[in-house]
Amino acid sequence: MSDGEEKKHHHMFHRHDKEEKEPRTPEQELKHRKNLEHLGEAATVGSGAFAMYEKHKAKEDTENAHRHKISEELAAVAAVGAGGFTFHEHHKKKDAKHEVKDHRDNY
Repeated sequence: MSDGEEKKHHHMFHRHDKEEKEPRTPEQELKHRKNLEHLGEAATVGSGAFAMYEKHKAKEDTENAHRHKISEELAAVAAVGAGGFTFHEHHKKKDAKHEVKDHRDNY
């Protein structure tokens, strides 16, 4: 690689070309945060439901109860993490709403 070339970072699903991206408008940022909040809510509900399912299976299947108990604990941790992500995105969405309001007031 010569000195004039920049190394592009390739990740599993996409490349990061930060200088090629256009900055988001406040409306786009609000929509993005709203979508992430909904995704977090879905992950929280799904993880919580799986934890409850594993708890039921641990009682029902005594032979493999320990395995089900471990899966239940992991699902509960995932639900708590997803809930924290949702809480974070909710506050980012509120900030984005204020940005949209300020942006509209300026024009």
